[in-house]
Amino acid sequence: MVESTHLVDLVQSRIENFVASRDSIVSSISPDLTDFVEFSRQFLSGGKRFRAQFCYWGWRSIAPADSDLSSIVSAAAALEIFHAAALVHDDIIDNSDTRRGAPSAHKLFEGLHSSSGWAGNSGEFGRASAILLGDLMLGWSDELLDDGLVEVPDTRAARAARVEFNRMRTEVTAGQYLDILEERAWLTQPASELLARAHRVIVFKSAKYSVQAPLVIGAALAGASAEQLAALCTVGLPLGIAFQLRDDLLGVFGDATVTGKPSGDDLREGKRTVLIAVARDNASDAVRNLIDEYLGDPELDTERISRLQQAILASGAVEQVEALIAQNVAEARAALTAAPIGPEAKAALEALTETVTQRTF
Repeated sequence: MVESTHLVDLVQSRIENFVASRDSIVSSISPDLTDFVEFSRQFLSGGKRFRAQFCYWGWRSIAPADSDLSSIVSAAAALEIFHAAALVHDDIIDNSDTRRGAPSAHKLFEGLHSSSGWAGNSGEFGRASAILLGDLMLGWSDELLDDGLVEVPDTRAARAARVEFNRMRTEVTAGQYLDILEERAWLTQPASELLARAHRVIVFKSAKYSVQAPLVIGAALAGASAEQLAALCTVGLPLGIAFQLRDDLLGVFGDATVTGKPSGDDLREGKRTVLIAVARDNASDAVRNLIDEYLGDPELDTERISRLQQAILASGAVEQVEALIAQNVAEARAALTAAPIGPEAKAALEALTETVTQRTF
């Protein structure tokens, strides 16, 4: 999609200009902060920009083609900065050493500490610094959204977009907590509830945040009616669920050279995903015990990861998750067909649906 490609370039340019404007503020405090800003640039460049694209097409589903782009580009860029901040914090929580095939933020700061000969523990310095970097980018995302909202002539539309952005922040933070809770509390929960609890994590940590909220924020910015917003919510939620289910499969079986994350990383991190819940439900007692013993062990070697992968495959869980993806995609497509929005936006969202649910990265 040429229009989406152009948007990605505009969003990257907006982010770069924004960071440059904040660089002078940070650098004026101390030259010691040079690395701090440079590391932020690394995590704000590249990426798939799916959230920006959903935000834009939510907006274009309502706004005429010749509308001024300044507000939507700022809002889309704000979502991408928020996402980068969330990933920095997520990597600390998950003890993930890499992101997109490169060192994660806390490992960059850890390396800076080690190479500089500073006092104290490099790992502690790295984690503390990365938390602050994530906090800084969270603030920047809010500033950038505000820059976009002042460009919107309809103050009610601007307020509606702000409300949706605020809701997204609350929901994804709650979802992140539920994610780390499930990694630890599953042992005390009834086995019959684990699948529903894993599904709840998907909804609030990813589905709403990755697809539904960007769609609705963009549409609200363009002055969408209550009916249009409700329709896009109905599209976004199942599509977001399918998006995350695909991500969960990639987290266990993905090619590290493509995903930029070590193969089986979700297994080391102990992610209690829908995939794992289904595998446990289907498995024999012996295989279920193996899953519970290995899952979440940060020292898992290649052999044990392979055994876990084979156990999950043998359980039939992969086929069931693929069926869930197909079911949710069908639900999203039906909702998209019925949505009271223009044909161009429908076509673009249909193409994005294919991209985000059939990806290998």
